[in-house]
Amino acid sequence: MSQSAPPPQPQPGQADGAAYAQQAPAAVPYPPQQGAYAAQPGAFAPAPAPGRNNLVLGVVAAVVAAVAAAALYGVVIGATKHEIGYAAVGVGFVIGLAAGKAGGRNPVLPIASVVLALASVYFGQLVGEAMIGAKALNVGFNEVFFQHFDVVQKAWKQDADPLTFLFFAIAAFAAFSGAKKAAA
Repeated sequence: MSQSAPPPQPQPGQADGAAYAQQAPAAVPYPPQQGAYAAQPGAFAPAPAPGRNNLVLGVVAAVVAAVAAAALYGVVIGATKHEIGYAAVGVGFVIGLAAGKAGGRNPVLPIASVVLALASVYFGQLVGEAMIGAKALNVGFNEVFFQHFDVVQKAWKQDADPLTFLFFAIAAFAAFSGAKKAAA
């Protein structure tokens, strides 16, 4: 059996850490377990793992993503005067990704992501309708969207076609699958 030698003692006038700098690292017969760290001078503990399975954090992240995605989707519709399918996929996926990354594997998050994606696509389409209407009437967006919201909803209902509802389904699917994949 071999015995290990004691660590070298610092010489007078030598810094305490210099003795350890000269010492060769010890061989470990097997890798350390996950979450364990070597208690050697100068070694840092790994950062703690992010909180997983956190419903509140996941929902808050998904709501923030939904608001931002709705605004961006509305601007795209208002600028192009067309609904774009890839944008609906992006809306859903971003919401699901945010929920899954922040909240983890909580089984409620994919469902919450679907609901938020549907609401986000709807409000994005309303923002687009309001932008188109504001340009046509030569008035401000805020006036059309906030003061005449009922007119914007009526315009949306008149313009809605089967493709509009297909975009809802695409966004919902992308949100659900994005939340599942991000939590894995």
